[in-house]
Amino acid sequence: MMEKIRELIVAHAGLPQGAEAIADDTDLYRAGMKSFASVQLMLALEETFEIEFPEEMLNRATFRSAGAIARAVEALSPGSMAA
Repeated sequence: MMEKIRELIVAHAGLPQGAEAIADDTDLYRAGMKSFASVQLMLALEETFEIEFPEEMLNRATFRSAGAIARAVEALSPGSMAA
């Protein structure tokens, strides 16, 4: 899942560096992701993983890093205890 999340980050977050520079805890906003790009990333995540982010998860903390995104996707994925 992390590989796919990194691919989506590279494709949609508008960061100047490539996937190899994105660690699980890299702050994507500090790395250059803007609000519009975070929305594009969210939409790509929803489509790719067939999930929908609830309103309470639509915040900077959810999309701050690849690790935070992975935790959110996992929590929302079908079969998850949190879903």
